[in-house]
Amino acid sequence: MVVVDKTGTLTRGKPELISIRNFSDKSDQDIAAVLSSLEKKSEHPIAGALVAYAEDKALTLHEVKDFEAIKGQGVRGKILGIEYFAGNVRLMKELRLNPEEALIAKETAEGKTPVLLSTKEELLGLFLVSDAVKPEAKEAVAALHKMGIKVVMLTGDDENAARYIASLVGVDEVVAQVMPEDKLNKIKALQAEGHVVAMAGDGVNDAPALAQADVGIAMATGTDVAIESAGITLLHGDISKLVKAIRLSKMTMRGIRQNLFWAFIYNIVGIPLAAGLFYPIFGWLLNPIFAGMAMAFSSVSVVGNSLRLKTKTL
Repeated sequence: MVVVDKTGTLTRGKPELISIRNFSDKSDQDIAAVLSSLEKKSEHPIAGALVAYAEDKALTLHEVKDFEAIKGQGVRGKILGIEYFAGNVRLMKELRLNPEEALIAKETAEGKTPVLLSTKEELLGLFLVSDAVKPEAKEAVAALHKMGIKVVMLTGDDENAARYIASLVGVDEVVAQVMPEDKLNKIKALQAEGHVVAMAGDGVNDAPALAQADVGIAMATGTDVAIESAGITLLHGDISKLVKAIRLSKMTMRGIRQNLFWAFIYNIVGIPLAAGLFYPIFGWLLNPIFAGMAMAFSSVSVVGNSLRLKTKTL
C-alpha cells in the first residue's frame, strides 16, 4: 500500500492565492500584509503562496513577536501588540469563532484550500489558495493500481479540497484534516492490518509517518526533515519516479533470489562432487581445474544476471 501526502506530493506544491473574503473593517491589503507577515515564518508551501502575493503587491510586512506554529492547525503571533491567528477551520473553532463553514464548503468543493485570519475576538478574512495537480500524478496512481497497489491520501488539508484532488488523480481512500500524530497512527494501523506501507510526503508534518513506514519516500522539493526521515528521495519531486522505484526494487529482489538459487545449486552439486562423495558409487571425481572453472563461472553468472538490470526499461 502506498500512502501519499497531498500538497507538494500529488500537487505541485506551488499554490497561488486566488481570492480574499474580507470580514473586517480593514482593507484587503492590510489583512493580507498581516497574514503574510505571520506566514513568512512558516515552512508550509501554502505560506509561500501568501508571502509571494505580498511581494507581488509590494506590501509592507510587519515584525512578528512570540511566533508559534500550532501543530496541524496554523500559526500565531503578535503584530503591533495584537495577537493574530492564521490557519484552518479547526483552529477557528478552538478559538470559538464562526469560520463561515457554508462558504468554505462551497469553495473547497472546487479544490481550493482555505486559510483563515483572526484575532481572539473576531474573524478577519478568508484567503483561498489553489494548488494545481502535478501532470504526472494521475498516470502514477494508475500505474500503481496496475501493479495491484492501493493508494491512500493522508493530508491535514480540508476534506472537501482533499477529495476534489483525489477525484482528479484516482486515489482509493482519503483521510483528511489529520494531525501529524494522526498520520503516524494511520501508518501503524495499516501495518497492524498486515500491509507493507510506503509513505510519500514532503513536509515537516510528514516526518513521523515517513520514519514509521516500511519505506519512507520524500520529495527532493520538500523540507530537510522529511528528506532526513525518508529512505528514498525522489528528484525534482516527480511522483512518477515512485512507480519506477517500486519496479526497480521488484526487479532487484527478483535478481537477488535468482542469484541465491544458482549459488546454492552450484554448492549443493559441486561440494559433494569435489569431496569425492560419489566416487565409491559412480567413480566420479572433480578435477581441480574444472572446479576452478565452475567457481569462476558461478561468479560470472551471478554478476551477469545482476547486470541484466541495466537493460530493463522502467
